[in-house]
Amino acid sequence: MRQLRHHEQKLLKKVDFLQWKSDQNIREIKILRRYHIQDREDYVKYNKICGHITKLTAKLKDLKPEDEFRIKMTDDLLSKLYNMGLIPTKKSLSQCETLAASAFCRRRLPVVMVRMKMAETLKEAVTFIEQGHVRVGPTGRGK
Repeated sequence: MRQLRHHEQKLLKKVDFLQWKSDQNIREIKILRRYHIQDREDYVKYNKICGHITKLTAKLKDLKPEDEFRIKMTDDLLSKLYNMGLIPTKKSLSQCETLAASAFCRRRLPVVMVRMKMAETLKEAVTFIEQGHVRVGPTGRGK
């Protein structure tokens, strides 16, 4: 790119064509690297799910505490998230408000493999999965 002239620099002082706002997702990039996620779309999906959960939590909190519907839906939501391993306990809705996309990333197979000491690093675990050494579900041998 050519050097801007003085009057052009004055006009475009607050505009940077090289770095856009959407490119400065440092937190997102850190999480993608930490959990060794290759597809950014996966992280975006996790973020959307977290957004839906926090919206649902806010709507549940708007209802009266003694409402039967609120009690039933709160129990269902908390048990679902607890069974998925996203929240540590089934105590309150406040856990659902602070749910982050990294909770979904921690439930991915490579991370679980590293925790169970089946692989030393996340990169190694991802390689095992990509090469087919580790599979989840039916193997198809018996048929």
